[in-house]
Amino acid sequence: MNDLKKHNKEVKEEKKQTETAGGCSPDGCESCSGCGSSIDPETMVQILGARNQELEDKYIRLQAEYLNFKTRTQSEISRMLQYEGEDFIKEILEIKDNFERAIMMDDNDLSDEVSRFLSGFKMILASLTVLLDKFEVKEIECLGLEFDPHLEEAVLTEHDENKPENVVLEVLKKGYKYKDKLIRPAMVKVNK
Repeated sequence: MNDLKKHNKEVKEEKKQTETAGGCSPDGCESCSGCGSSIDPETMVQILGARNQELEDKYIRLQAEYLNFKTRTQSEISRMLQYEGEDFIKEILEIKDNFERAIMMDDNDLSDEVSRFLSGFKMILASLTVLLDKFEVKEIECLGLEFDPHLEEAVLTEHDENKPENVVLEVLKKGYKYKDKLIRPAMVKVNK
């Protein structure tokens, strides 16, 4: 609302300046209704031409500002929509972690009933993995590779002379990317 008032005030001032150009008073002149002086038609054409150019420049600037605003807004909305399910996926990853822990149990020495539960967990985990792949959630592969602080968080260090320095020895908690964005760094043990 303040912008509209400001704009109206600017228009009134510009009108006042145009009327007073060439010796006219704000009340007008004889040729334009009343002050007694007359404006040369060439001068009036120059004044109106300059005014027209000024308004065209103002229009072009406003149009450019609008296009910049529109582009910036569309870009922000696109970026927000691209990662809209990130919080949900983070929660699902915690469930996936728990299923993986349950499956790591050794089912060779278990009774038949427990083995059936374990095989059910394996099916659920497989379904979860397929679902996450569908939504472009990828696990960060880092075991045996060089430590990357942009993708991994070193929570433990250990010295193993058989392996190169600064290599991931163990993944304590898997890391994931959602599309091209890191949503959870891998927690790893690094060789020092």
